[in-house]
Amino acid sequence: MENQQDFEQMTEDQLKERKDEMLSFYQESMPYLEAQLSYEKTLTEIEEHRFKRATYQMQWAMMMQNPESEMPENSPEEETSADKPKKLKRN
Repeated sequence: MENQQDFEQMTEDQLKERKDEMLSFYQESMPYLEAQLSYEKTLTEIEEHRFKRATYQMQWAMMMQNPESEMPENSPEEETSADKPKKLKRN
């Protein structure tokens, strides 16, 4: 509110001068803001690529996991002679 009262008390010339100062300040700040924007975009791209790389590494590790750990304990490939049914002899 204080700022609005200052504007209301200014003459037309003072108001125009104040607006020109503000415009000049913003225009002078643009190169710095554009540099910051470029910097932030580059950081974001780096973080996105790091995330993708980590995700791919986790997926690769899961694909390369030992498949034996996923098989049930008594799978057909691992049957022992004790697990096989005995054949009866016919006389």
